[in-house]
Amino acid sequence: MALILGIETSCDETAAAVYDDAAGAVRHALASRPASHRPYGGVVPELASRDHAGLLMGLLDELGLARPPDLVACAAGPGLAGCLAAGLGLAQALAYAWRVPLAPVNHLEGHLLSPFLEPPAGFGPPYLAVLASGGHSLLVHVRGRGDYEVLGSSLDDAAGEAFDKTGQLLGLDFPGGAALEKLAATGDPAEAPLAPALRGRPDCMLSFAGLKTAARRLLAAGAKPADVAASFQAAVIETLATKAARALELAGCAWLAVVGGVARNQSLRERFDALGAERGVSVCYPPARWCTDNAAMIAYAGRHRAQQGHAARIRPRWSLAEL
Repeated sequence: MALILGIETSCDETAAAVYDDAAGAVRHALASRPASHRPYGGVVPELASRDHAGLLMGLLDELGLARPPDLVACAAGPGLAGCLAAGLGLAQALAYAWRVPLAPVNHLEGHLLSPFLEPPAGFGPPYLAVLASGGHSLLVHVRGRGDYEVLGSSLDDAAGEAFDKTGQLLGLDFPGGAALEKLAATGDPAEAPLAPALRGRPDCMLSFAGLKTAARRLLAAGAKPADVAASFQAAVIETLATKAARALELAGCAWLAVVGGVARNQSLRERFDALGAERGVSVCYPPARWCTDNAAMIAYAGRHRAQQGHAARIRPRWSLAEL
């Protein structure tokens, strides 16, 4: 199988990509309309699915396919039902018209395999993946492609969701993650201290909702927004790093991969680089364009799912355990 078309519409980002077995992700296109959702302080599913329907064909034109692909891969879950339906509906139509197979792909698996799009020397399974995004926060022992053990997950908000919600508290535009990181660089976390969540629990579970609530209280008490941003960011990162350290003890892996949109955060990367040095493990991060939702990771994952026979239907709550 040589040429794979990937489609990603699980949330608010519309993406398409072409992956070639020999050349890797040779072309990719992405469109996002955060301004559509900004007045509402979060993603509005109806608006996002409408945007997907209007943007997808233009992205396919950008890819400039010279011939039909050998496979169409599409994110089928987890995600927002209407958004997933917009992508899968087009993927089914294209696969039918081109008479090629269709591979429904688990969006989380796409993130877990995203380091393979541009892998560092020596990278491969088994490895521990720290997936931190707007919709999910997971610690996963990746034994091999398709062989996953979830060691920890969030009990409430995902890390990226907590960044966005706290950004709103700070008066930042949605999405707030990147803006909060910029504001945090001007603050002093010692002036508004927050403790990492679930630090006393010996397991790998995560929690971020309490940090958001604590940030609100600090602001109400008169703390400077920049100091609260710096403290909140540090607490989220330390929560992830502490639980990742415990997961490394359980998994015993030589590689640690940090994936998902939150993996773009530079302070997080510095902390995980330090964790890798402390534990004697190699740490890698996908390039920024492969951290956020993208179709290249879906195409790559579809390459390994073409023969799995998953039903071509949307699965908004599709877990890794069901693969």
